[in-house]
Amino acid sequence: MADQTAKLDWRDGVPIATAFDDPYYSLDNGLAETRHVFLDGNDLPARFGGDFRIGELGFGTGLNLLVTWAAWDQAGRPGALHFTSFEAFPMASADMGDALAHFPELAPYADALREAWSPGDGPVALPDGPTLHVIIGDARQTLPRWDHQADAWFLDGFSPAKNPELWDPALLQAVADHTAPGGSAATYSAAGHVRRALTEAGFDVTRSPGYGRKRHMTRARKHHAE
Repeated sequence: MADQTAKLDWRDGVPIATAFDDPYYSLDNGLAETRHVFLDGNDLPARFGGDFRIGELGFGTGLNLLVTWAAWDQAGRPGALHFTSFEAFPMASADMGDALAHFPELAPYADALREAWSPGDGPVALPDGPTLHVIIGDARQTLPRWDHQADAWFLDGFSPAKNPELWDPALLQAVADHTAPGGSAATYSAAGHVRRALTEAGFDVTRSPGYGRKRHMTRARKHHAE
């Protein structure tokens, strides 16, 4: 089997995917960007509770997971939290550690993640945390076979111009098919073709203020009626 580990360059300590020439998180403030786009964009942590399931396209450094875990923890860990991410090129553990070292306030969560989980593991119950399942492979093949629905989606592929596979209309339709009625999705991208594909897949789509230098982002809510 070919090596699927992510190949990286580093720019001012920020990992850059060489295959896509795109950073894994904002060069300005990755933590604030994640909170703005994926937590606020999905109305979290207010919606936590019960058996809440998050789906993600692109696990990357694990930053989105850690920010979500911290928010759920700080909210009192309401209900159960499941976090499933679809990742074609998992980052090596040492590289992940270097990348996450930029966020010292998340260090306890990052340490727990790296100790409990390795790429290729099945579902893992993180200590006092969510159940994590990173499904490795091409999401266009793995997501349609997933037997769950998410209450919220983090659509975090690299730029649509550089990583069009994760923004393919058929894949975004699979996202919609695996979203609970009334469920949500959020992405930093405001590209017109992304918004149109989400609309055609059955989401109500709105363009919202983006983070930092990005003027806009996209929020989507699935219709209740099937």
